[in-house]
Amino acid sequence: MQIHISDVLTADQVAHCRAVLESAAWVDGRVTAGHQSARTKKNLQVPESAPELPGLRDMILRALDANPVFMSATLPERVFPPLFNRYDAGMTFGAHVDNAIRPLPGGGGRIRTDISATLFLSGPDEYDGGELMIEDTYGAHSVKLPAGHMVVYPASSLHRVTPITRGSRWASFFWIQSIIRDDAARTTLFDLDMAINGVAADMPDHPSVVSLTNCYHNLIRRWAEV
Repeated sequence: MQIHISDVLTADQVAHCRAVLESAAWVDGRVTAGHQSARTKKNLQVPESAPELPGLRDMILRALDANPVFMSATLPERVFPPLFNRYDAGMTFGAHVDNAIRPLPGGGGRIRTDISATLFLSGPDEYDGGELMIEDTYGAHSVKLPAGHMVVYPASSLHRVTPITRGSRWASFFWIQSIIRDDAARTTLFDLDMAINGVAADMPDHPSVVSLTNCYHNLIRRWAEV
């Protein structure tokens, strides 16, 4: 399931990211591409060795930890440290699927990429083209969100970034290994959690809140891999 998460970063945090990244040494984005993806990838990326990365990564990871929608939608076990990319005029990324397993930086083991995430650092008015196109059984869906907003979607999805025809598109991207491997199960849990929150807000003392919460946690016990 594809989920848009609003206001992951504040306007001030987005501006800070952009200011820090302005001075970064951007390199060819194919440094993190697999063999097949490298054939269709044309963008720029901040390298793992960049001194700007640790502070920006920490800021984003803290924001994710504090975002209840992100936590509900992904039920994270591990989050790959955020990376940053940039598409200038003429740049694009053809149809591809993300690698199923990725080594964590610094020899920290490996992560199974259940979920892909794109956190937008450019507003839609700053560039033309550059839509993230995500395919599922219902067709291709175009995503172009305000700066500070994020989309998460199954990493198994075929996706692409359309060519930039004006301006520049900046974003952070990363992957999540969830305690719930199956996307359909995660979708069920997310929908149930949102329903519980709705009932709790409208009728906080209704006994159904406790019953539904019990069902939610028992489903996690059944499906979780921890």
